[in-house]
Amino acid sequence: MSRTSRWILNTYLVLFFLYLFLPLGVVAVAAFNAYPYPSVTQWRGFTLHWFSALLEDRRLLIGLGHSGLIGLGVVAVALPLGLAGAFVLTHLKSRWNTVVYAVLVSPILVPGILLGISTLVFWSSVGVAAGLLTATLAQATFIASYAMLMILARLQRLDPSLEEAALDLGASPALVFWRLTLPFLRPTLITAAVLAFLQSIENYNTTVFAIGADWTLVTEIGSRFRFGLSPVINVIGVLFIGLTVGAATLYVLSRRRTPA
Repeated sequence: MSRTSRWILNTYLVLFFLYLFLPLGVVAVAAFNAYPYPSVTQWRGFTLHWFSALLEDRRLLIGLGHSGLIGLGVVAVALPLGLAGAFVLTHLKSRWNTVVYAVLVSPILVPGILLGISTLVFWSSVGVAAGLLTATLAQATFIASYAMLMILARLQRLDPSLEEAALDLGASPALVFWRLTLPFLRPTLITAAVLAFLQSIENYNTTVFAIGADWTLVTEIGSRFRFGLSPVINVIGVLFIGLTVGAATLYVLSRRRTPA
């Protein structure tokens, strides 16, 4: 690589990482600013007041709890649905495979607003009030498709002869799944569960229409935009950034300690 090419590549990398991390740095700095609104240009001094203010904000804390419950519910619903859809597409030998694939992937292409409204209308018609349950079901309708695509990509790498050999040796289909297929899928299932949870936490468009009078952390933050945000929101960002970096660091360290 020539010196000019290396210089262009390094410049691109610097600009790329600045584009990614500079907004996070601004969010973090504003969380320690005594100014009553999120800002880094109008500095009023260093403070930790907004961290204690977060603990006093009941609606945000309840919304965070709601987000966690919905996220766990989405994982519990989306992962089995995605696994079932991936198995159908892998083992179904029919000319309708393309149609089935399009149907199972279609929720990804539907706008989140429509998913939220349709979920609310459907469950209200059968007597289920809008709340955390309907928000969970609304999110799971499209997050399950993402999980299915991830599991499907992993399943297509599984050698069918392994399952056939196990069946020929007398293993039941359930035992083959439990002792062979599931261990092979375990890394993808863990990844899909984490991504499904994170997608649920950050979802707004679908949730705000399906949750009714309840709220999540994201919908509560969205509703406060009309009245002006406080640096407490930046504190939440700092905590999430810290948790993400910490989890990623632990994951990398655990991978390094795992023998090849």
